[in-house]
Amino acid sequence: MKAIRSYRIPLSAAALSLLLAIVATPSSARSSNAPGTRRAAHSQRPSADGRQAPIVIGHRGASGYRPEHTLASYKLAIELGADFIEPDLVSTKDHVLVARHENEISTTTDVADHPEFADRMTTKVIDGIEVTGWFTEDFTLAELRTLRATERLPETRPANTAFDGLYQIPTLQQVIDLAKREHVGIYPETKHPTYFDDIGLSLEEPLVRTLRANGYRGGRAPVYIQSFEVANLKDLNTMTGLPLVQLVDETGQPYDFVVSGDPRTYADLITRKGLMDIANYAEGVGVNKTLIVPWDEQNRLEAPTRLVQRAHRAHLVVHAFTFRNENEFLPVDFQLGDPSSPVFLQAYGDAPAEYRLFFRLGVDGVFSDNPDTAVAVRTAFFGARARPAA
Repeated sequence: MKAIRSYRIPLSAAALSLLLAIVATPSSARSSNAPGTRRAAHSQRPSADGRQAPIVIGHRGASGYRPEHTLASYKLAIELGADFIEPDLVSTKDHVLVARHENEISTTTDVADHPEFADRMTTKVIDGIEVTGWFTEDFTLAELRTLRATERLPETRPANTAFDGLYQIPTLQQVIDLAKREHVGIYPETKHPTYFDDIGLSLEEPLVRTLRANGYRGGRAPVYIQSFEVANLKDLNTMTGLPLVQLVDETGQPYDFVVSGDPRTYADLITRKGLMDIANYAEGVGVNKTLIVPWDEQNRLEAPTRLVQRAHRAHLVVHAFTFRNENEFLPVDFQLGDPSSPVFLQAYGDAPAEYRLFFRLGVDGVFSDNPDTAVAVRTAFFGARARPAA
């Protein structure tokens, strides 16, 4: 995330003009039978004017209100109207998939307070970066169950620290059980798949096996599987007919490209050719929202790109990440309050304006830490028929 400046500047006239021109043009029609593409999943209910309402994905649950990747966070996301809940998946030592933002767990659990695990602290290289801490792959599931979750962003979300120490680390199966009971979809992400392959704890096989055992089959199942890497999605394409989503970040390149010596970057994946290539193994792209509406050096909004239109022409759905209510995560244009206040970054900005901008640009889904805000804006924007069919 770029540094946040302490002043608020409106969208420039030129950028606003271009934005209005773009949003006035309807998104390309999606075809479910385009040659060379996988069938698009999860038809979405049109609004009164024929546009499709986007899905709301509870990002790590309702992580704006509860410590992320806990059953409490996922359950609250569902109660707030999310259509999908999103578990990031890593492996335990005994090859059980659990929900954690990273396999290093010192910032999301109380592991440092457990003297019995002090000798597990170590330094590893994860995706080319040296990391020191405690790692899920060094613990059995039984050992992880003795830990409790903590808020990952305590300075930004101090209210969430009230829940520190209350919740266990959930398994994938527990997340599935909750989703099925509440009739919502799941949107698992395989974290660091190349790394886990290299240590003999591949994520893909247990993920597919667990999904299949729970009855998730075919392109219309309420599931998306996502990854920032490419090779494992291509492998998954041969293992399952479930919908796949290629994640694309603002900078850098997929780590499997680094390992294989492939010079392509994330920017190459979202060219016209790159998107057509993705359509051969995935149903959609999950993209950093700044790839749709860039920020300048002062974190002001610039004119939108045509990424959504290009992806739709490739018959890919577009899910944007990550939407959060706090000023810290909003462009300067949507920040509210006194920048000199000590709680300015924690305070909520005009997050509804950001959702409206992206809904106008035609995204098919949003990853949100605050699903209630996303759902409320969607309902106001698309009308009473806004909730999509998973």
